[in-house]
Amino acid sequence: MGMHSPIPNPNETTYMGQYLEALSLVERLHRLLLDVIKDEFERVGVLDINAVQALLLFNVGENEVTAGELKSRGFYQGSNVSYNLKKLVDMGYMHHQRCEVDRRSVRVKLTDKGKQVSDAVADLFERHAKGLEKKAVLTPMGIDEINTSLRRVERYWTDQIRYIY
Repeated sequence: MGMHSPIPNPNETTYMGQYLEALSLVERLHRLLLDVIKDEFERVGVLDINAVQALLLFNVGENEVTAGELKSRGFYQGSNVSYNLKKLVDMGYMHHQRCEVDRRSVRVKLTDKGKQVSDAVADLFERHAKGLEKKAVLTPMGIDEINTSLRRVERYWTDQIRYIY
């Protein structure tokens, strides 16, 4: 194993330095997103669910999905999706039922209470999108370039995992 610096130096212009900075940014942005959601729910007085659970509700939206489908969509790093789904069902944010075909699989969908949380997250994201656009933080072309680049990295990492196994 070679020696490495765990904290990327933003002044390092090598490809490795830039890559480490990008990794650090993605991680920080995810944590910040959870903080922003948490702050919004504290502001509106919804205190019984956490930011990861709110994101889960948002990602289910109008759909009926399985826990496996939610895990594969991401957003929940460092969290136990099954545990959070059980909590959300217990608190009345979701309905769940066993699949007829595969009895091991559970399908979930939002209750009206869950839809309110999902809508609140959607409103928050819509305010962010409008603010980013209005203040020209990101142009439509800029956000498209970011998405294209991140999808390429996602494909590369996915291929690495497939290659290993």
